[in-house]
Amino acid sequence: MKTIISRREFLKASAGFSGACVGANLIFSAESGFAAVKKDDIFRREARYYEKLPNRRIKCKLCPRECVIDDQETGYCGVRENHGGKYYTLVYGRAVSANVDPIEKKPLFHFLPGTTAFSIATAGCNVLCKFCQNWEISQARPDQIRSYKLFPKDVARYAKNAGAESIAYTYNEPVIFTEYMEDCAEAGHDKGVRSVMISNGYIQAEPMRDLCKVLDAVKVDLKAFTEDFYKKIVAGKLKPVLDTLVLLKNENMWTEIVYLIIPTLNDQTADLKKMCSWIYNELGPDVPLHFSRFYPVYRLKNLPPTPVKTLEKARNIALDAGLHYAYIGNVPGHEGENTYCPNCKKPVIRRIGYQILENNIDNKGKCKFCKSSISGIWH
Repeated sequence: MKTIISRREFLKASAGFSGACVGANLIFSAESGFAAVKKDDIFRREARYYEKLPNRRIKCKLCPRECVIDDQETGYCGVRENHGGKYYTLVYGRAVSANVDPIEKKPLFHFLPGTTAFSIATAGCNVLCKFCQNWEISQARPDQIRSYKLFPKDVARYAKNAGAESIAYTYNEPVIFTEYMEDCAEAGHDKGVRSVMISNGYIQAEPMRDLCKVLDAVKVDLKAFTEDFYKKIVAGKLKPVLDTLVLLKNENMWTEIVYLIIPTLNDQTADLKKMCSWIYNELGPDVPLHFSRFYPVYRLKNLPPTPVKTLEKARNIALDAGLHYAYIGNVPGHEGENTYCPNCKKPVIRRIGYQILENNIDNKGKCKFCKSSISGIWH
């Protein structure tokens, strides 16, 4: 497919693309003012989603795993621990990564384009993706990685001072630090800063509904459309993620979906067609779907990068299924990065990498060419 950008634009944006991928600990410097967590510091706050069982055991009610945990033991995620029959989160206010990112990096293409997000993470995750690009933090326990004291009011203040329009909970899986995320989002709203959750969607209904009260947008990584892939490659299940997507729709939460296409593992045409049909029927045509290019990493270094033609095929499947907004990610300069008006088909937002080259959506969320509404949160 042809690009619609100049060579100068490509080189300029490619430089920005590389810079945005630099390590996520940029603010944690000697000058940042944040205090490193010491070995004997205790970060323990009672969790909000669990059930007490006999003999000081508890059942976690946060994610679909529903870990049953004995006294002095932790759950699968490694960041929630049973102490004497009470369940505690160990990462509240304990950030391992923070950075100011373009919102397009998340990627969220229909949420405040061209703005930045103050992005934070803790240690831990509730799945084990063999292709995780942030496995150093997602698969670490809190005491295995350097972290910093960053409480909700600190997060909100830093986001505001940095000129960020939103706080993004990202890099690892924010479900596992739900209590921290909820309080950060509330603190952010007090300062006029919104919040976005960058998630695998592996969460139970009650905590997700509670999060919907304080979040402004959610990006869900839909890893594949088969239970077999989730079992073998993710160590999770597909159905709870689909249930989360339906819940988000019912809660009127702005949602975008990312599907990382991994050669030979989740790139089958039949599965892509089923997925796009499901999205159209269950979520509607206006949910943006990002097909992202895979690069060899972590435990899948034996596979090649996704061919661009495979991404183009997937995007065409989505468009043929009736989805209005289908994208190609991790291929800077491709026309599949742009947003097109579903009515007049003209590019209303032109992008390259994480940069906005042109925005033709007016302040009412309408295409400047034909005045059709473009779904999203634009201001």
